[in-house]
Amino acid sequence: MDFTAPVTEQRFVLDHIARLDTLADTPRFAAASPDLVDAVLEGIGQFAAGEWAPLDRIGDTVGARWTEDGVVMPDGFRAAYQAYVEGGWGTIGSPEAFGGQGLPFVLATAVLDTLGSANMAFALAPTLTVGAIEALTHHGTPEQQAAYLPKLSTGEWTGTMNLTEPQAGSDVGALKTKAEPRDDGRWSIRGTKIFISFGDHDMTDNIVHLVLARTPGAPEGTKGLSLFLVPKYRLDADGNPGDINDVRVVSIEHKMGLHGSPTCVLSFGDHGDCIGELIGAEGGGIAAMFTMMNNARLNVGLQGVQTAERATQRAVAYARERIQSARAGSGSREPVAIIEHPDVRRMLMRMKAQTMAARALLYYAASQVDHANLGDTEAKKRLDLLTPLAKAHGTDLGAEVADIAIQVHGGMGYIEETGAAQHFRDVRVTRIYEGTNGIQAADLVGRKLSMDNGATLTSLLADMRGEAQGEALLTLIDACEDVARNLLASDIEDRLAASSPFLTMLSVATCGWLLEREGRIAAELPDSPFVAMKRAATRFYGEQIVPEALGLKAAAMAPAAPLYAVEPETFAA
Repeated sequence: MDFTAPVTEQRFVLDHIARLDTLADTPRFAAASPDLVDAVLEGIGQFAAGEWAPLDRIGDTVGARWTEDGVVMPDGFRAAYQAYVEGGWGTIGSPEAFGGQGLPFVLATAVLDTLGSANMAFALAPTLTVGAIEALTHHGTPEQQAAYLPKLSTGEWTGTMNLTEPQAGSDVGALKTKAEPRDDGRWSIRGTKIFISFGDHDMTDNIVHLVLARTPGAPEGTKGLSLFLVPKYRLDADGNPGDINDVRVVSIEHKMGLHGSPTCVLSFGDHGDCIGELIGAEGGGIAAMFTMMNNARLNVGLQGVQTAERATQRAVAYARERIQSARAGSGSREPVAIIEHPDVRRMLMRMKAQTMAARALLYYAASQVDHANLGDTEAKKRLDLLTPLAKAHGTDLGAEVADIAIQVHGGMGYIEETGAAQHFRDVRVTRIYEGTNGIQAADLVGRKLSMDNGATLTSLLADMRGEAQGEALLTLIDACEDVARNLLASDIEDRLAASSPFLTMLSVATCGWLLEREGRIAAELPDSPFVAMKRAATRFYGEQIVPEALGLKAAAMAPAAPLYAVEPETFAA
């Protein structure tokens, strides 16, 4: 099927949820005029449909290949990536000082939304690069910034994030990769990292690895970790890629999905000749890496939006074309397109509503990045609170919508040729990486809930309550407040047991608040197919999805005791 960028929807959300005009009113983002925003959205839509979307299928069926000389991408990927670089699409949100356009992060988010909707696996390459730029911008030395940021900002080089090791999954403090000081002020790196997205490929001349490692005498746990810049190729005197830096791709994973994105096992320093540069202070690795990870968590949540968008487009196209059975109650025995049947309509409406909800949540969170960068401390606090919601709920919704898309296709959805199954296979990992969604929920109740003694959450709930009109939404907001109060008074084990249902409740309340606003605005606009869909989907969300979240209150108030009523071995009974 052909891909069409959701430009009208993106512009609506940028205007009414992200309120891009308030950013454009500031000197820093004055270039984000309405005409420029329109040009960016239209331009990336045309580019993604013409260059990246046609490669989605070959990325899945052929996939990246490991060779002794490195990873080889499927035919067409290198040329399409170079077209992305030449088009300047990587520069949208990058710092102006290093060749970027310095436009709002939320506009760069919309660009990445379109690229990932066209080809989610491919879009992981620039997604990780954005995080590397962020880490170097905040923690790199002037020399490191000058050497690497211009190439990363254009996308000429890609960046990676290297945390996970074979013996340490989510427990970052158990990392064992070592960094030994050299006489020249640099460091020798030795260790193995796994699950490194785009850890190797043949699309660019260099890859910049950001690697967590432990220095001599460093304390155990996360406090002993430092962050290092380790390029695949060392730079020569002119700043160009030179000698290989003793970084070897051992293998790539055979995965359920995302076959167009090589997930690599990387070995550093097999021959004792891998050289890295310290980023930030020694022992400051977690602080530096979290700059990158928080950015990445928003962009992983955005992958849920991307998948939901593409899966919905595919399901709608199929439902309009597939003829089967007469419409109940019509009085005619003539078969109709399945989009005429009530249950198919229900599924499609849910897909549209959940996709709108996920996009509203992610764009709203992204706008807080921009306000925080302008010095708004309250926006920074709200961003911290929203990040686990955006990552977890965004990916939950992506998986839900992709699953419904298979159901809309019926038996054909289970057949790979239709493409519906690929979306589900691709998106499923997003609920796992960059901190599993359970870890996001734990972060919400363990750290974010008590920020400013609960004032950050109270402020968000107050903003919701001040604007909300629907009875179910107001009831859900009250329920979130009740649960939060109970969790703050509970011990950590009870908090963690209730964390996932509470995250969903708060996410749905936030999405309901934002979509209710969208619905009110749409009610005042002239009739059009877009406006009609907006009115219908936002109403559906308020009347059917918001009330569902109220049913989670009992689970969110329940203590941990029932979970420990049996011994571990009893689970095998």
